[in-house]
Amino acid sequence: MSDAFNAEVKQILDALGVKSVNSGATTGGSNGWLKTKGKELVSYSPINGKPIARVSMAEKKDYDEVMEKAQAAFKTFRMMPAPRRGEVVREIGNALRANKKALGALIALEVGKIRAEGEGEVQEMIDIADFATGLSRQLYGLTMHSERPEHRMYEQWHPLGIVGLITAFNFPVAPWSWNSLIASVCGDAILFKPSSKVPLTSIAVQNILAPVVDKYGVEGVFNMIIGSRDDVGEPMLHDKRIPLISATGSTAMGKHVGEVVGGRLGRSLLELGGNNAIIVTEDADMDMALRATLFGAVGTAGQRCTSTRRIIIHASVKEFFVNNLVRAYKQVKVGNPLDNDTLMGPLIDEGAVLAMEKALNAVKSSGGKVIYGGDRVSVEGCEGGHYVRPAVAEVKNDFPIVRSETFAPILYIIEYNSFDQALELHNDVPQGLSSAIFTTTLQYQERFLSHRGSDCGIANVNIGTSGAEIGGAFGGEKETGGGRESGSDAWKGYMRRQTNTINWGKKLPLAQGIEFNIG
Repeated sequence: MSDAFNAEVKQILDALGVKSVNSGATTGGSNGWLKTKGKELVSYSPINGKPIARVSMAEKKDYDEVMEKAQAAFKTFRMMPAPRRGEVVREIGNALRANKKALGALIALEVGKIRAEGEGEVQEMIDIADFATGLSRQLYGLTMHSERPEHRMYEQWHPLGIVGLITAFNFPVAPWSWNSLIASVCGDAILFKPSSKVPLTSIAVQNILAPVVDKYGVEGVFNMIIGSRDDVGEPMLHDKRIPLISATGSTAMGKHVGEVVGGRLGRSLLELGGNNAIIVTEDADMDMALRATLFGAVGTAGQRCTSTRRIIIHASVKEFFVNNLVRAYKQVKVGNPLDNDTLMGPLIDEGAVLAMEKALNAVKSSGGKVIYGGDRVSVEGCEGGHYVRPAVAEVKNDFPIVRSETFAPILYIIEYNSFDQALELHNDVPQGLSSAIFTTTLQYQERFLSHRGSDCGIANVNIGTSGAEIGGAFGGEKETGGGRESGSDAWKGYMRRQTNTINWGKKLPLAQGIEFNIG
């Protein structure tokens, strides 16, 4: 395994231009890499715990240099017509198409996702590039009638500035595209700080888009910097030159971001924790519900913010559902995510495994029951990896551990008797990201989607909680942060709105009929 693994690692890295030791900062383009000399950051593969490559992290002086170039680039880039900016993004999308398999394999290698999910994340980037390209010709304002004669009023949208982007390990590149590609067609520059757990995928993306940056002369627009919290993270939050910080991560992290950025009256776009539930009614299509539950709970080893955490199921069908679910869980092959027949890869690191074990112990101590899984799995040839069996546990919704998010493949089964009770259980958690119901009853469906139903930012009927499409705005309520990225009118978050009134007459009437005469 070792020789074959090393050969595959080299093939993937070579295809994407990732070196054994990489710079931790770039202003984009082939000549934009800084000669960083900070502490060495090692990227370990969760497949077997082995190092893949290293990054020389950026220091505070590197951060200052990147910010200066980003400021200068923004002043030029904002003057480029939006459709021309859309052309830049279109070519980035084409570059991603050409590198889809290699980048998807690197995601599997560095994050532990199976190949299909890694390539799916790259496809999401390609889709958002297409979306943003079309959006570049649709940055519409409004016109409205003035109450004053011979006046014209309208709204227009201007580029905002430098967008600071902080992402999590589980989706190392898709949120980059949601923010960077839409922000760039809006005329903004981007300063991207990826998770230090998965630095190589972001380096690969910078290599992929470098020829496009060179072709259009937009160095300083797509910036990336890998560094410590003290050298990079905190300076970003406090930097008044960055009007918007978009951050993906835990609720605790989001609260800190919101407090610091809000303290300087900046904007924050927060995509935080989820505690996503599926309500399964007594008349649900059980086959569909089981399939959606399996993917939602097991996909990415339960390390999605939209992973299915809770099944709220009618008492009359609980036994049938759970028995069939456990039967399906037993067929899930846990193993090397680079193998095509693997359905669930490893957790990201040992800390994630320990968090899962701690959560299951809390379930037991609270009076719950682990029905299946939760134990560590030994995978031949992948010694040193972080493999577990996905777990199913029967619990009460008010258990403290159930009300918090554990980033691991743990699925909680919660019984209900009336639909009012199901809705109450569903909403009675601090988080509010994604939700779903499986039912064939119109009244259940419509109540779930009404203002009295799901309190989440995403509410689905007869599909699961994960796998959101890029055309809709993505985000959630309550402790999920309230942010919206990707589709719909999320682009407005990356621009500043301006209301304009033009007096084309010869008089100066005031609004609301006020008269202010002198003499």
